[in-house]
Amino acid sequence: MSHSPVLASSPPVQPVTRGIHLLWLGLFRASRSVAAGLITIAFPYLVLQQAGYGAWELGLLYTAAAISTAGLGLAVGFLSDLWGKKRTLLLVGAMLPVSSLIAYELHSLFWLFMAAIVGGYSATGSLMGGGVGGAAQPIQTAIVASLADVSRRTYYFSLFAFLSGILAAGGALLAKVLTVHAAFAVATVVSLVGLLPLWPLAVAETRGQFSRMPSFRVIGQFSVTGALNGFSQGLLMPFLIPFFVLVYHLPEARMATYAFWGGTLASLALFAAPMLERRLGFVRAIALTRGVGAALILVLPFWHNLAIALAIYIVTPALRVAALPAQQTALTELVSPQETGRALGLNQVTRLTASAGAVSLTGYSFAASDFALPFVLYAGLMAVNIALYFRFFGSARPILQGKPDATAS
Repeated sequence: MSHSPVLASSPPVQPVTRGIHLLWLGLFRASRSVAAGLITIAFPYLVLQQAGYGAWELGLLYTAAAISTAGLGLAVGFLSDLWGKKRTLLLVGAMLPVSSLIAYELHSLFWLFMAAIVGGYSATGSLMGGGVGGAAQPIQTAIVASLADVSRRTYYFSLFAFLSGILAAGGALLAKVLTVHAAFAVATVVSLVGLLPLWPLAVAETRGQFSRMPSFRVIGQFSVTGALNGFSQGLLMPFLIPFFVLVYHLPEARMATYAFWGGTLASLALFAAPMLERRLGFVRAIALTRGVGAALILVLPFWHNLAIALAIYIVTPALRVAALPAQQTALTELVSPQETGRALGLNQVTRLTASAGAVSLTGYSFAASDFALPFVLYAGLMAVNIALYFRFFGSARPILQGKPDATAS
């Protein structure tokens, strides 16, 4: 693979110190995960109960947040490649505490929109998947890829996502004992303190050219699958908690407990990613985990049994994310280092842009008490997306099919 010429580069981070810098990044990510868990639980209750708005307004808020996160994610990807990863991460990292402070202080619809847009409260992913503050996800992935050898990337992606999920689940559980107002105050303080570990963080900066992207074809393929994945996520992920609020009338404290167990199980499932990559390859791993998840999702609107519904709610995040670290490794390996930030940013912008329309559709559907349509669409789109993964990447490089790759460096 030919790489584009670089405009400027910093010295590589020495292997002996890479673990330290991964630790600094991990501490930053940990703070955001706790804050994200708090906000994920508190925001729908703030909108639906305290502020007195309905599912339609909540859907519009999530839509605005998804569009904002998509645009910011793309800008962050380009900035990280052309301006520098660390400076870009500092800039985008400051946006989450600002947003939660807005939500803490001001509850009019205008300011709720501002908080959702600045903080990226799109809720289109699992607790560790960037559903809150997602604009910072691509740059964090790019930094992990720059600090970890390709043979260890899936492990580190799994580890970081595991820690994020566990801490986000802990944040969701903490919301159980806090008022909605207090949850946003704690999220503000925690995410603000989390900026401190970024100062000693050292990142190898390999900067590319704006006009050259030799990996454009591969980036486009991942973006197409990302768009379908994003649309399917937008249909359901932001509305799983509101589904239980509106259909089963579960109180916040109980929902926080179930969100904790769902996040914990999803976090543990991430450690299956290296094994899935070795045994199945990332394509078949995605087909298995997300295919089973789509089949289970179809049960929710048609069989109104609370125990079954909660069991599906708890396992759904695990099935969605189990193969994600292997997918991230595939993308970062097939794209040149000078394009990693842009590749991840473009993947996110297509995913979140697609999710924005889906969120509005489900908000309207829920407001009309038509709960089945989004679930049926989700399952159908997931089947199409799995077929595209096989078409685009079914004959990809050997490492993606679970075989040793002698060319990997």
